[in-house]
Amino acid sequence: MDKNDKNKVNRKNDELSRRQFLIASGTSVAGSVVISGATTGLLAQTPSADKYPKAKGHIEHDNKLCSGCLSCMIACSLAHEGNPSMSLSRVAISRYVFDDYPQDILGYTCQQCDEPKCVEKCPTGACRIDTNNGNVRTVDAKKCIGCQTCFKSCSFTPRRLAWNSTDKKSVKCDLCADAPNNSKPGTQACVNNCPQKALTFVS
Repeated sequence: MDKNDKNKVNRKNDELSRRQFLIASGTSVAGSVVISGATTGLLAQTPSADKYPKAKGHIEHDNKLCSGCLSCMIACSLAHEGNPSMSLSRVAISRYVFDDYPQDILGYTCQQCDEPKCVEKCPTGACRIDTNNGNVRTVDAKKCIGCQTCFKSCSFTPRRLAWNSTDKKSVKCDLCADAPNNSKPGTQACVNNCPQKALTFVS
């Protein structure tokens, strides 16, 4: 092989080496971008510890005191809807006549969760945190589309929301922050009207 042929072979080998280097480098960079992008996405989806400010409190039910009169449910629906309706009450009382005291009467109230799944999963932002009213977890009727995602995502059984079958929207306890007919603004109608004092606001 003469000198010119050797030079051609060397140049070809050099080109192959450079090409292989560039391919390897490109693959490495692309892999880094994918990994970096994936990591960024994961970080973006991870909620921070202070994502949900804590609510000012919630309503507790004491079944040892409750007589099952349903005054709280009537008061709640009157304060919010203007008329008595068991189905539209944000607090629920269940009576089981075959159970022994105190399990014969049970009350279900929204616990204003520290990490509210109803707020987290709501696709429209209708379930939200009202920072103007003690960070209460509430439902914006104007944004609610009636998909009932909040029902499915609620951490409790039975679900701590109610369904307005007329408007086809979800409703839930807002601690009477948006109750238009509440006779004592700033307080809770169910607590005020419980004759046995079985309901209390716990801060």
